[in-house]
Amino acid sequence: MKPQNREIPNTKFQFLNTALLSLNFYKSYTETMNILLLGSGGREHALAWKISQSKHCTQLFIAPGNAGTLQCGNNVNMSATDFEAIKKFCSDNRIEIIVIGPEEPLVKGIYDYFNEASPTGGGWRGQLIGPSANGAQLEGSKAFSKKFMQRHNIPTASYAEFTQQNFEEGKKYIAEHSLPVVLKADGLAAGKGVVISDTHDEALSVFEEMIINKQFGEASAKVVIEEFLQGIEASVFVLTDGKDYKIIGHAKDYKRIGEGDTGLNTGGMGCVSPVPFVDDVFMNKVEQLIIQPTIKGLAEEKIIYKGFIFFGLINVNGEPFVIEYNCRMGDPETEVVMPRLKNDLVELFIATHEGKLSEVKIEFDKRSCAAVVAVSGGYPGDYKKNLKISGFQNLKLNDDTIVFHAGTKKVDDTIVTNGGRVLAVTSYGNNIADAMNKSKKVLEQIHFEGMYYRRDIGYEFV
Repeated sequence: MKPQNREIPNTKFQFLNTALLSLNFYKSYTETMNILLLGSGGREHALAWKISQSKHCTQLFIAPGNAGTLQCGNNVNMSATDFEAIKKFCSDNRIEIIVIGPEEPLVKGIYDYFNEASPTGGGWRGQLIGPSANGAQLEGSKAFSKKFMQRHNIPTASYAEFTQQNFEEGKKYIAEHSLPVVLKADGLAAGKGVVISDTHDEALSVFEEMIINKQFGEASAKVVIEEFLQGIEASVFVLTDGKDYKIIGHAKDYKRIGEGDTGLNTGGMGCVSPVPFVDDVFMNKVEQLIIQPTIKGLAEEKIIYKGFIFFGLINVNGEPFVIEYNCRMGDPETEVVMPRLKNDLVELFIATHEGKLSEVKIEFDKRSCAAVVAVSGGYPGDYKKNLKISGFQNLKLNDDTIVFHAGTKKVDDTIVTNGGRVLAVTSYGNNIADAMNKSKKVLEQIHFEGMYYRRDIGYEFV
């Protein structure tokens, strides 16, 4: 039976009350529980879809959610960065687990806020899936992550970092750098803070725009300049308690707007899993050279980390290098990783909380998955919102296809667009080509003004 009161009184019986509370919290894990998921994109719909299937989930709340997450639980009109409102909601609704979808609340310290606030002020004691603010710097600061990799001998591109104080030195460094050269805003820049320049003039212009003209505000007050690595990218996803870890999937996404990987970078136009070149030999290298040293480094530096790690990798002639860390699941990678993960996701969260990940065996669906993202006309530039989406009513779906919502909302009985990336259609198949064709056939039945999607996702592997 779940505890009726989670507040800890400040009396001589506090220790006893705390022990009883922990016991009740543990017992609730063996029964069912209320879960809050923060975020509103395709990643969150995929997580909601997976969480709602768990035998441990009584009620699922998504804040703020989208039109698709309504199929999995209850949407809550609450910002993912309004920590005070989230704390009150958790206390009022007896939330046992909070799952963080996007990076911003993690970088802003939601883990620290709850773990500092809950024993005294909030009446909420539960589990939060996500790292501390210090751990979230793996994504929140490019300079932090590069120094971390250097300290722990994790393979990555060579680099240097610059600010306005050594701007002239940075210009000289760029002028002497081999081409192409990679420039990265140190902080979060909504996925737009990385530029690959093919000429020194372009690189110098980007460098000045970031630092002097403050293109991304404080996020580009520091710029990391990196060696360009030539290879093919893939992403590996891990769930860790800061000591042990489990690999829960891998994928390859497609960021360019145009077919054949042309045009502007986007948040991701589609994704495939499993990635054909990520075989046992390559994955063993990833574990030994990258994942294990990362987890060990977190433990050695006493960085609290209980959540997902996204390893953005590049395969350079069979050798893995880290391009970036993310402190959460990717989007649209989650839309292919979650369908292939056979484990109960909430049970994995429980094992993370209890330090029992080492006892878990991860199982995967052996089929391929391909996700194709439908975007609004003009994306990743200017685009319209509130466009009616038609075709859902007569959509012919089978168990092989899932339509994940990203930038959508429900207005009365109508679903309309509410972002640049609108839908991600994921299908299972005997191979990538088979899965891709199924997703395209479903997208042919859906319509909104200016709708566009790539028809070549996974083209290298067909």
